Amino acid sequence: MADSADVTTLSFEEALAELEQIVRGLEGGQQKLEDAIAAYERGAALRRHCEAKLAEAEARVAAIVERADGTLGTRPTE
Repeated sequence: MADSADVTTLSFEEALAELEQIVRGLEGGQQKLEDAIAAYERGAALRRHCEAKLAEAEARVAAIVERADGTLGTRPTE
């Protein structure tokens, strides 16, 4: 687990993989309380990052429009 890595520098896939690893560790229940709290906090940050990445992807997909001639283009996003 790359605890020192800034969450915002991770790709969606990297963040999701780390989040899954944290969930497995927390479900195992073998961590010391302080370690479990730190892992939970890191997991919450990773979850927020993944949600933001998904929202960004949804906005990009929603911006794809089909033109009258059948070609695809994008409309400006806000």
